[in-house]
Amino acid sequence: MPRQACKAEREEDTDMKEHYLLVAAASGDEDAAERSLAELSLLLETAGGSTDGMLIQNLPHPEPATYLGSGKVRELKMMADAYGSDGVVCDDELTPVQLQNLSELLDCKVLDRTTLILDIFAAHASTKEGKVQVEMAQLKYRLSHLKGVGKSLSRLGGGIGTRGPGETKLETDRRAIHRRIAALSREIQSMKQVRETTRKKRSKGAFPTAAIVGYTNAGKSTLLNRITRSDVLAEDKLFATLDPATRICALPDGEEVLFTDTVGFINKLPHTLIDAFRSTLEEAGYADLIIHVVDGADENAELHMDVVYKTLSELGISGKPVITLFNKSDLMAGSARLHDGRAEKTIRISAKTGEGIGEFYAALQQLLQESREYVDTVIPYQEGGRLNRIRRYGHLLSEEYVPEGIHITAYVPRSLLREDG
Repeated sequence: MPRQACKAEREEDTDMKEHYLLVAAASGDEDAAERSLAELSLLLETAGGSTDGMLIQNLPHPEPATYLGSGKVRELKMMADAYGSDGVVCDDELTPVQLQNLSELLDCKVLDRTTLILDIFAAHASTKEGKVQVEMAQLKYRLSHLKGVGKSLSRLGGGIGTRGPGETKLETDRRAIHRRIAALSREIQSMKQVRETTRKKRSKGAFPTAAIVGYTNAGKSTLLNRITRSDVLAEDKLFATLDPATRICALPDGEEVLFTDTVGFINKLPHTLIDAFRSTLEEAGYADLIIHVVDGADENAELHMDVVYKTLSELGISGKPVITLFNKSDLMAGSARLHDGRAEKTIRISAKTGEGIGEFYAALQQLLQESREYVDTVIPYQEGGRLNRIRRYGHLLSEEYVPEGIHITAYVPRSLLREDG
């Protein structure tokens, strides 16, 4: 059936979604390619599109000119015509030459995984910082893909892959893009300085801090809402939240901890996004602890953990205590055995139902206690401020009023001990 007829039939069915075929060069591991395409389908759904079908070609490496071999390109064209698809999404980042050639051979919109992820980020960023970071990533990507892609850019029209700063003259005015990137860089640097000032204020307060990291859609925001009684957006979608949220949590022993939810990681996360969101992602580097949330019900949990640790390594974040929470225990098979050998503690929880949260608190309190020093001292009555700081930022075990002052035993952050001399 001609593509126009298929599209007309869909319009009669009031299907307003854009429909795409998903394609991948397997490079020897078809199982991995299938998993990646399944994730790409979820990304497309998050962007507001729908998957018509999938095509995989096993190649030693993607074809330099067309990503797939010529025979598969012809097969893809026949599939697109048969389904009446709006376009094709490739599971890797395409070169300008691949993008132009595929667009001309298929005569339809051609996107790659990077464009799709950037589009989702553009749609979901809500704060000024998030929007600036996404625009920076998009402009850097487009700048690297300007040569020879005028036709493919003009072919995009509207819809998925076109959100963000827009396409007007991007393919012809490199100087305008460079100027805009320079302006955004200054904005990001200014925001980074504000973030660093906020971090310094936190460290002066001596509140322990924990960064929540994990693969996208693992349940990080749901966990933050559970333990801090807050209302951060938590949806069953990839990249439902992009902007970091910091909330305070009171542990059962009365101690308060600052938790920061970071942007979710994903396989093949574009480097332009890692660079643009570096100041946000580096929140984990300044934290005392890393809380690694894993979707324990996902059959690819082990692979997702590897992606998270690899991304943290790329950001230069290592050597911090890690508590790994295997979330969604209410959906796990009873016999599922999950373990993270790179973490100090591994716990099965359900952020949705609250199962395992008490065990998580106990593990958190233990790790925090191990990072402090035990003190047994008498604080003179005229230095009541010291006692107030210990009550607020440390773990007070006992206090007794004696003639010389207040005799206390407590676990105290080392930074607080240095501050009090």
